[in-house]
Amino acid sequence: MNPAIPGTGEPASSERVARLTAECARDLEETAAAYPDLYAGFGSPGLYRRVATAVALGAPWHTAGELRLPCRAALWYFALDWLMDRMATSRSQVDEVVAGCLATADGAEPRTPLSRFLADIRRDLATVPAFARSGRAWREELEQALAAMAREWGWKTAPGTGPTLEDYLSNAHNFGSTWVNVSYWIFTDDPDDRPRAVDVLDELRQASDAVQRTLRLANDLATEERDHSWGDLNALMIVDRAAVHERISALYRESCEILRALEAVCPRQADYLRRQLEFSLAFYGGGSDYWDWR
Repeated sequence: MNPAIPGTGEPASSERVARLTAECARDLEETAAAYPDLYAGFGSPGLYRRVATAVALGAPWHTAGELRLPCRAALWYFALDWLMDRMATSRSQVDEVVAGCLATADGAEPRTPLSRFLADIRRDLATVPAFARSGRAWREELEQALAAMAREWGWKTAPGTGPTLEDYLSNAHNFGSTWVNVSYWIFTDDPDDRPRAVDVLDELRQASDAVQRTLRLANDLATEERDHSWGDLNALMIVDRAAVHERISALYRESCEILRALEAVCPRQADYLRRQLEFSLAFYGGGSDYWDWR
């Protein structure tokens, strides 16, 4: 039996999710084609389908048009990750990416393909009334994600400065899911909802951060081989697999407790995060990876 969409009783049917996934994946493919220099190194139909599937399964009550923005935000984050983790060879290059993205988030003229895509996302967000109220939170999440990416770049390129597991988890903003979630909440904010997502955005961000920490480690279990191949940092380079599994279990319980409390306030948004958590744990638990890296 398909689960009901919170607050509607409408089933989130597999046919609906499949239709949303196909439409969102098509839009992502067209979007990537508009930035050929940005996605030439790693963009693929497989990546677009996987991103579209994750977003559609997380919020099947929306139309493809409403999910366009969070899908594009997720795709943009993959480009950021590629440039920071795979292409940057110096601290000055890392700092340049960070500064360019933050300037664009503040409304400056974009100067690179990455910042042009970010400017397009910001322009779409600015078309909804909620952005005037919550744009600062969006910018804050972006800044935290960029700072976390830069910090991890430093850890992996400077011998003897590696993090503890606690340091690593404290830096989970480099995973980027909370920034994508905030983009989603702003773009799909409904003034008729009680409460509106923007009314409880601080609570949503805290819950999303708990989910993000859980998924940061789950991702590492699935991507150990790729991370070794690419020279990326992974929790399994800090502690053993048993310790990572134990910490994921504890973080999962913490996330579920937070989501149960959130459900009493805003059931649909709690369900969105729960779907994200459960889908991603199953995805990474099966050894899947978003990148077509081999």
